[in-house]
Amino acid sequence: MEELKSAMEAHLDQMADLVQKLSSELRSGFRPAIDNFIGFFHAIDWTEPWLMGLIGFHLVLLVLTVVSRKHINFQMCLFLVALAGVYLAERLNTVMGDRWRSFASQNYFDPHGLFLSVLWSGPLLIIATIILINSLFSLCYMIVRWKRAELRHRARLARESNKQD
Repeated sequence: MEELKSAMEAHLDQMADLVQKLSSELRSGFRPAIDNFIGFFHAIDWTEPWLMGLIGFHLVLLVLTVVSRKHINFQMCLFLVALAGVYLAERLNTVMGDRWRSFASQNYFDPHGLFLSVLWSGPLLIIATIILINSLFSLCYMIVRWKRAELRHRARLARESNKQD
């Protein structure tokens, strides 16, 4: 029994050491990514009118999504519009990259489309996900309502057949 206890303690010590090493590796590995992410947001001039308009557009779209949560057809149209916006992001990045001097103080539109992916496609994908989750909840609610109606109908038919007998 002592052998088993010592083997178990050795195994637990080894696991604790592995978890500690993994944790330190993850922290050291994520540090440059976090620094780059923070640097990305510090490099943007958030007072530019077109950026405020973009943020306002996403906020209005989010409020519209929440307010229209009971209107499934409208939400499906909104869902398709959001996904179309994501689909057209590459073309939008190219067009805006060619014309950035007319509306921005610096060129945010790199060839890889990082800026537009984060500030255009990211919020649209979040809104599309919210719509999708709402649609799934509505679908589940509709299935429950349908099944209850079906059970009530069967019970009514059973009662009527019992009365006739």
